[in-house]
Amino acid sequence: MSPVFEGTGPFPHSALTRAGSSSFVDFLRAHNPELLPGGNAPRSGTHSDASHLTPEGTTIVALTFPGGVVLSGDRRATSGNVIANRDIEKLYRTDEFSAVAFAGAAGFGIELAKLFRVQLEHYEKMEGRPLSLEGKANQLAALVRGNLGMAMQGFVVVPLLVGFDEGAERGRIFSYDPVGARYEEHQHHSIGSGSVYARGSLKKLYTDELSQNDAVLVALQALYDAADDDTATGGPDVHRKIYPLVDVITDEGHRRLPEAEIAEFAETVVRGRAERPDGPTASVR
Repeated sequence: MSPVFEGTGPFPHSALTRAGSSSFVDFLRAHNPELLPGGNAPRSGTHSDASHLTPEGTTIVALTFPGGVVLSGDRRATSGNVIANRDIEKLYRTDEFSAVAFAGAAGFGIELAKLFRVQLEHYEKMEGRPLSLEGKANQLAALVRGNLGMAMQGFVVVPLLVGFDEGAERGRIFSYDPVGARYEEHQHHSIGSGSVYARGSLKKLYTDELSQNDAVLVALQALYDAADDDTATGGPDVHRKIYPLVDVITDEGHRRLPEAEIAEFAETVVRGRAERPDGPTASVR
């Protein structure tokens, strides 16, 4: 009789062949909880707070336009008053019609975004159909809630989920607090250290009739305003050719704008700021 295959990866063969739930997070929690975000981190009370040494991702903005939604984020990560990384990626495609971005502890944020993507893929394979956008928002809330222990130690991750709702035929935005509560935001939203300045810019420039290109420009103007007043937010770096990341999601699916296209938008913003440092003004009517 041939020997029973026990598997060579991190999961036992029996776990991979047994029918389970559609939740990949539950699968990890049952068999390899150390692979969850923060799974190898010290438990509360065992070590002193080192959250100030952890690189932090900063400002993210999102806004809807007729037919879709735009998500954009700066590229800077900070550790205290030091720039830890100039070109970090904070935006992640999670499936064909959604994307997630994060502000907060960078390492846990990246793990959370990637785990969320696998969670959606696992659900679709197990159930034979994708989650609705509402379902995706609820799944992400559960993941954030599962990070509560780390948040209590200072390693806070706050995501922003955007997507195109095929049923409602429009773009939607969902924000979260550190304990996992989710909120639907309308028209536009921003998270991160520069969010208060970005929101002011979004309120000033947003209209319901924005074209897709105008929505991208508004997002970059908001990030520029955030960088102008918040040292943790990085503005367009035309010399190093480091620009914000921009995702656009419509009924045709997710699209990450190529660097050359973002560079044109960013340079338009920079040229405009050379003439008007405080940026474009809004109509009073």
